[in-house]
Amino acid sequence: MSRSNRGDKIDPRTVQIIHAISRTTRACWLLGDDPVSGKNYDHRKDWIEDILERFAAHFAIDLLAYSILSNHHHQMLRSRPDIVQTWDDTEVARRWLAICPIRKDKDGNPLAPTDAELDGIRNCPVKCEEIRLRLSDVSWWMRLLNQRIAQKANKEDGASGSFFEGRFKGIPILDEQTVLACAVYVDLNWIRACMAETIEMSDYTSAQRRAHALESESQPAKRKPVKSANPRRNGLSDCFLSPVNLCENSASPGPQPSSHGTRCSDKGFLSMGADEYLELLDWSARQLAKGKPGRTPNDLPPILTRLGLPVTVWLELVANFDNLFTTMAGLPESIDQQRGLMTNRRFHVPKATRELLAVAPLATAA
Repeated sequence: MSRSNRGDKIDPRTVQIIHAISRTTRACWLLGDDPVSGKNYDHRKDWIEDILERFAAHFAIDLLAYSILSNHHHQMLRSRPDIVQTWDDTEVARRWLAICPIRKDKDGNPLAPTDAELDGIRNCPVKCEEIRLRLSDVSWWMRLLNQRIAQKANKEDGASGSFFEGRFKGIPILDEQTVLACAVYVDLNWIRACMAETIEMSDYTSAQRRAHALESESQPAKRKPVKSANPRRNGLSDCFLSPVNLCENSASPGPQPSSHGTRCSDKGFLSMGADEYLELLDWSARQLAKGKPGRTPNDLPPILTRLGLPVTVWLELVANFDNLFTTMAGLPESIDQQRGLMTNRRFHVPKATRELLAVAPLATAA
């Protein structure tokens, strides 16, 4: 089946959660240990992470989860056109020039825009409106990210041509159960690929960032913290990530723009706290870990019970998310209600996905 048009399902004018995946060309290991050349390119993962932090601070897009592996990277992104509407034309121009600066310092960092540079955008209504739309567009986020990594890697290698596959794969996520499953799937990529044994050691993932941040907040007096095998990964901040908890009972209504400027907004994306989420991650990782039979708890974790997800269904979701959801991710009945923005056609739901989710009482989940 040919890949569907992204414009048929991704709309920067609406709030959407998108699972975005990009792979290096011909699946070569150009972001890690390359078995062909014998070279190590792990530092390119740092490049991606640096750009993610910068983009999270300036785009109207929430970064919910990410993982960077040796030949591909995953991101869960939430477009926030409602946040863009809180910005005046000057703020729109300032943010765009922080992402695509006209002038840079000797280290390549953007310099503060001049009034003349700001005027080039804010005094042109057509251009300003175009950029306002780009700031909440997941396609622009992915385009600029991959373009910059490709240019930098090609310069380092003295090469030219494609570095990433031509198009990123973008899957809209439609409902709470699938948002949770996708986040766990993304965060467990290092463990699934046998690159790490624990969440804390899963370098270049949002899970590791959240785990270290939670650990530094609690600072248990009598427990020696588990450190990453890479000392540079210890103590990294998660402030550019979207908070986990929606805080539906206490959060103020509306867009909730970020109070500290390191991310788009302070709005969470799950009905649980970061500690509950990490506990579920750890539990799921143990069920998937090779050589650890008999670790399944007698009782299901409360969050799975509340969401109506049997253990077998949950483990299948977080193990094979990409294969189960090829165009959109959600309950089959949710996907069936969607229509292409350009074609007005229904989206395909694989037979295996319908059969898997038919055994779970998801429709009645809390």
